[in-house]
Amino acid sequence: MKFNKLVSNIISISIFATLFSGVFVLPKKVMALTGREIMEKVNARDTGDRSITEMEMILINKKGKKRVRKLKTFGLEKGKKSLSLMFFLSPADVRNTGFLTFDYDESGKDDDQWLFLPALRKTKRIAAGDKSGSFMGSDLNYSDMTSPDLDLYDYTLMKETEVKGQKVWQIKAVPKTKAEAKKSGYSKSVVFIRQDNYVMIRGVRWVHKKKRNKYLDVRKLDKIDGIWVSTEMHVTTKSGKKILHKTIMKQKNIHFNQDEVNEDLFSIRRLEKGL
Repeated sequence: MKFNKLVSNIISISIFATLFSGVFVLPKKVMALTGREIMEKVNARDTGDRSITEMEMILINKKGKKRVRKLKTFGLEKGKKSLSLMFFLSPADVRNTGFLTFDYDESGKDDDQWLFLPALRKTKRIAAGDKSGSFMGSDLNYSDMTSPDLDLYDYTLMKETEVKGQKVWQIKAVPKTKAEAKKSGYSKSVVFIRQDNYVMIRGVRWVHKKKRNKYLDVRKLDKIDGIWVSTEMHVTTKSGKKILHKTIMKQKNIHFNQDEVNEDLFSIRRLEKGL
C-alpha cells in the first residue's frame, strides 16, 4: 500500500496515496468483482495530480509519550509512475530530512526511494532488502510508501460487510513468495475497501516473522476538489492486545494542480537542497 497513494500501500504524499486518497466511483456489479479486480480499481483510482500538502506525524510510544513531526509533501503523476517528495520541517533533529520516491506502475520493476540525512550530508538509496524497515521511526515501512505490485500477491475476497456504516469488501492479500514477504515486511494483510469509492479505510497486517500486527484505521476522510483524501489515519502496532507503538498521520492545506509542481522538482539534487 501507498503512503502516497496511501498509505494501500500505507503510506504515496502521492507517496501516501494508497493509504490516503481515492475518487468516487460507483461499481455497477458489486458482487461480480474478484479480490484482484477490486485491488486493481484501488490502484487505478484518481488520487490527484501536482499536489502540495502539509502533514503532521505524531509518534506515540508504549508509555504514551508523544513526538510530533511536521512535514511538507509534493506529488506528481507522470505517465506510468508516481513521483513524491517530502521534507521534514520540525523538530530541529529531523529538519530538512528529505524523502524521494519513484513509484512505478510496471509489474516486476522495483520502486526507487532515497532518504537524505542533513546531519551527515548524505543521500541513502533504500535498497530492496531495507524496505521492510521503519520509516523515520514510525509504524510505516518503506514498503508502505508505494503501491504494491499486484502480480506478487494472491487476493481473496473474503466477504462483504460494513465499517462505520459504510459497505466494504474485506480482502485478504498474501505474498506469493517468501522473498516478497521479507521485502515488504508482511506475511499477510486483510484490508477493508469502501464499495462507493474504492478507498481502503481499515486494515490489519501480520508482521513477517514477528509476533505482532499493525492496525490501520482511517479516522477522517474528506472530499477535496472531487478527490477523496484521508486527512487522519492511525497505525497501531500491537503484540496481542498490548500496544507497542502508534503513529497518527494528519493532512491539511491539501492543494491539487499546483503550477510549481513539475518533474524537475523530483530529483536527488532538489532532495539535497531542501526547502
